[in-house]
Amino acid sequence: MWSNPRVPYELASKRKQLTPPNGKPIIVHIVMNVEYWPFDKNMPRGILPPPHGKVADPPDLPNFSWVEYGMRVGLPRLMKLFYENNIPVSAFINAQVAQIYSSAFEEICKLKWELVGHGWFQESLRVAKDEESVIKKSLSLLRELSGQQVRSWFGPGGGETENTPELLKANGIEFLHDWLIDELPCWMRTKLGPIVAMPYTFELNDVPIWTVQNNACDEMYKRVKATLEIFENEKQSNTKIMTLALHPHIVGVPQNFYYLKKIIEDLMSRNDVVFMTSSQIGDWFIKEDGSYGEGLKPFVESPP
Repeated sequence: MWSNPRVPYELASKRKQLTPPNGKPIIVHIVMNVEYWPFDKNMPRGILPPPHGKVADPPDLPNFSWVEYGMRVGLPRLMKLFYENNIPVSAFINAQVAQIYSSAFEEICKLKWELVGHGWFQESLRVAKDEESVIKKSLSLLRELSGQQVRSWFGPGGGETENTPELLKANGIEFLHDWLIDELPCWMRTKLGPIVAMPYTFELNDVPIWTVQNNACDEMYKRVKATLEIFENEKQSNTKIMTLALHPHIVGVPQNFYYLKKIIEDLMSRNDVVFMTSSQIGDWFIKEDGSYGEGLKPFVESPP
């Protein structure tokens, strides 16, 4: 019996030991989700519930303003922090950001953040009218305007259909962050051959921490400290990856940003940490793992 049709089950304690990059056993992946929430559509998420117990029809100005603030104020605040500390960043980016927020896109490219496909705008692939078209045009636009290969993908909201991995593989995607099932990359089956399932996070993610769970401003800071303490005890057994999943409208507000700065200061002070982007982590894994997914059984629709 298989738990899922894509990624074979394996105990983390039984996985091959991977040589850490540059001798640094803790890889930190900074993810900046840069999104376009159309003014004339229902907002994907809200910070302020609508009054009178009714669904907020467009225009949902309070929640649109929440996200627009992030693109105007939070994003440059975060750009400055990572630039000053020479930290590489992966931008999980809706392709329409390049059209709607063109100056932000230009600055992201200037800073050499790695672009990771994240849909056309912030709408799950599960509800898209034509998933294949969304994937094709999103990757095409990002590649054309940035000159980057765009080798990685994270679906809006982490959403997939049963066809998503094949469509991504067919469009040149090598690394997929939707399957956050392990602290290390894993080989994944598709009908077109293997791709790499990459770590992401819900636990060190500003959406659950502050928008869903309504934690105090220092919650992410405390979680990072606790994670590093556990990793400190486990890093001899294998390389560890810690992802920080950030959104400009959430972590970019002053009171949350204050604690993000403290997180970065703590990480920069360590001699066992290396910052890497999505494809850098993926390339490191492929080289160190050495199997190229050749041991995967062929994909089947309904595993026994």
